[in-house]
Parts: sequence; structure tokens; C-alpha cells
Amino acid sequence: MKCELKHTTIHYEIHGTGKPVLLLHGFSCDHHLMTGCMEPVFTNQSGWKRIYPDLPGMGDSTVTDGIQSTDDMLKALDEFVGEILGDEPFLLAGESYGGYLSRGLLKKRLHQIEGLLLICPTAGQAKHDAPAFQLIARDEGFMSQLNHPNAGEFSGMHTVQDEYNWSRYEREILTGLRKADRPFLERLRKHYDLSTELEKLNAPYEKPVLILAGRQDHIVGYRNQWEFANEYPRASFVMLDRAGHNLQIEQSGLFRVLVEEWLDRVTEEQGRKA
Repeated sequence: MKCELKHTTIHYEIHGTGKPVLLLHGFSCDHHLMTGCMEPVFTNQSGWKRIYPDLPGMGDSTVTDGIQSTDDMLKALDEFVGEILGDEPFLLAGESYGGYLSRGLLKKRLHQIEGLLLICPTAGQAKHDAPAFQLIARDEGFMSQLNHPNAGEFSGMHTVQDEYNWSRYEREILTGLRKADRPFLERLRKHYDLSTELEKLNAPYEKPVLILAGRQDHIVGYRNQWEFANEYPRASFVMLDRAGHNLQIEQSGLFRVLVEEWLDRVTEEQGRKA
């Protein structure tokens, strides 16, 4: 599906029916990152309409020179929400850069968003605070046989290196990386951080929140994410060992359980307010 906006045409997919859930992938990837980790969660869940967009300049979404910064990206994303959802209440989930944008979108649509999920969210470049890369588990037999041009990139990214992690990395991460508009993303990196006034809330967000962080995440770390948790009165903060920036893959079992619990909290809260 396509949504034509002022400075971008956003490609998106919709799965299921019911309460909308908007799911935002990370920098340079595409919607496969989020469908790969989130659709298994909804296998035994009904009543959720999952909306998976490709962010501007990523996946199959186009972009014009009208988007030069993350502030511009947020404006385009807000425009997309207005076109697709209007004023309808929805849940919001974002991974890495998508989590960063989610925090900005929360500021714009605080009373419309009924639950927030942040998966290894970045805090921007100015606040960067991450540990050095650490390898936790490696299947030497499999890795020694892996003859692929992106094998080195995988080795430098994943804390857990085996056939399962590689297959999901190839299917869910590389798929988007191959399509990314590289010149656009390089320009965007120069204006990566949101303006402070676009991120800081004016009022408490008191709906259910789940923040997931990897103890070995060498891309965004985990300390800033704990600070995020302190901003939300209904937040669960979970830092997982044996998990880097692709926590949703490396700790897929716990990821599913934790996200299901978040959905249960959202459902409970909606019932309480009904």
C-alpha cells in the first residue's frame, strides 16, 4: 500500500484487524525488521491491526529534498498518522531510530497513543553512551562455513552468532539495508538529533510502556534507556544479557513473552477506562 505525502510516498503493510498498532523500524532498515519480530507475537492474539510502514528513504518509501533532518522525518511521520489513522487511538512500537521517532510522535499525539513499546531505542548522537562490542556465543562450525559478503558485518553486529541468528539477520535486516537510499541517509545523519522541544513531554504519559535494552548493545547502549523509563510512570524496563542491538532476534523467546505482557497491560488499562 502507498500513502502519498508532501515530501515522501510511504509504502506500508497492514496485517489483521482491530485496534491499530503502528510499528516503526530502525535506521536504514525496512518494515521486515518489525514484521519479523512482531508478527509471531500476534499469532495467538486477535483484535490488533498492525501497520508496518517503511520510513522515508528506506525500503520502498521514496523521499524528496524536503526531508533533511529527524525533525523533518517526525513531521512526515505525523502526517502519515494523520492520513492513515486520523484521531483514532493506537498503540506505538519503535525499534532503535524508530523508537527515537516514537518518543517524538508521543509528544505530538500523547492522548491518542494507548501504549508504547521501545526496542533498543536510540537517544540521539549527542547523548550516545554505549559499551564496546562483546561476543557472547558463537557457533564456530557454522560461522567458519558462512560464505556470504555480509558475514563480516553480521560478525561485528551480533552478540550471538549462529545459524538461527544469521538466517533472521539476513531475512529481516539485510533485506532493508539493500534498499536504503544511502545518499539520503548520509545527509540525514548530519541532522540526526531531534530538537529538544520535540522530544520532551509537557505532561506525564501514564499508559503502559515497555522498554527493552540489550546489556551488550554496542550501538545505543542501555543507560539512556533507563533514563527513558524514569519518564514514564507505567514503564517496565527490561535489560537482557546475551543481547545486543538486535535483541529481538538474540532473545526472541523472552522478547515474545515480554511484548505479550505489555499487550495484556494495554488491554487491561483499556478495560479499566471503558
